[in-house]
This record gives sequence, C-alpha cells and structure tokens, in this order.
Amino acid sequence: MPRGPQAKDMQAQCVSLCLLGTMVFLCSAHARGLRRCVISTDMRRIEESFRGIKNAIQAKDTFQNVTILSTSETLHSIKPLDACCVTKNLLAFYVDRVFKDHQELSPQILRKISSIANSFLYTQKTLQQCQEQRLCHCSQEATNATRIIHDNYDQLEVRSAAIKSLGELDVFLAWIDKNHQGTSAASRQET
Repeated sequence: MPRGPQAKDMQAQCVSLCLLGTMVFLCSAHARGLRRCVISTDMRRIEESFRGIKNAIQAKDTFQNVTILSTSETLHSIKPLDACCVTKNLLAFYVDRVFKDHQELSPQILRKISSIANSFLYTQKTLQQCQEQRLCHCSQEATNATRIIHDNYDQLEVRSAAIKSLGELDVFLAWIDKNHQGTSAASRQET
C-alpha cells in the first residue's frame, strides 16, 4: 500500500469518486421521481374538444386586448421542477373557477366543456397523489405564477374572466404538452 503523498492523492480521488457517484445517484433518483407523476390523460382528445368550441368561445370574448394566461413571463418562466405543481394548480384553477363560473347555453359547447372538465379532474387527482407522495415540488416561483393568473382573472368580471380563460385554454394545453412531453406520451400511444 502506498504511503505519503501518493496515498493522500488516492484517498482524495476515492472521496471525489464517491461524492460524484452519490450526486449521480441522487440526481437520477430525483429524475425518476418526477417521471412517476405521469399525465395519463389523452391530451389530444382534450385538444380536439377545445378546437371544436374555440371559435365560439373566443367570439364571446369582449376583452381582446387582455390576457389571463398568455402573459409570456407567467407560464414560460416556469422551471421544469415546478411543472407538476403549476400544472396541478392550473387544473384546479380551471376546475374550481373557470368551468364553474362559465355559463353556457349551447348544449354542444356544454358537452365539450364537460368532457374537458372531467379530463382535468382525472389529471388533477393523479397530480394530487404525486404531491402527497412528495413528488410534485411547489416552489415560491410556482406559487407566484399561479397567483398572477388568479389576479389576472380577478381583474375582470366573473363571466368575462371565465370566457377569457376558456378562450386561452389552448395556451395551457400547449404548455402542458411542452412541459410533460415524456410523461404524457404513454397515453398517446395507448389510443
């Protein structure tokens, strides 16, 4: 066994390799934890339902120069670690506020909105389980982004805010698609 400076160099290399191995293990365990929060809802079906009502909903929007979701900083600045939290919070926003506040007279549009709402409820429950298992991290930035969207909604009259948010649903669906590409692909292959 070597002694002196060579022994210390070998020990330092061994400690460095152990630290590197530990970091790789922890990072891969964290990444596996994120992948367990799978969006198993068929997002294409939701997108198709929305496309069927988008023009009718947006035609009712009287505030063309105002946005609720479309502010570039709000959704586009979300870090990958916060995607689960923001998705869960925005699903709750749509289920608890937008869909409940929207009053629709057309049975066809109402059916499509109900279908979207049911899909959101299912996905929301899946992500809630992830959060309970501590796999869905919520940072202060994620909480702030969600609060900004709620504040934007609150600045309009309830009916107008619901129409505006429904009209911007494609923004949220595109964001989900972008941020959950690896987790929603399995559901796309099932159909």
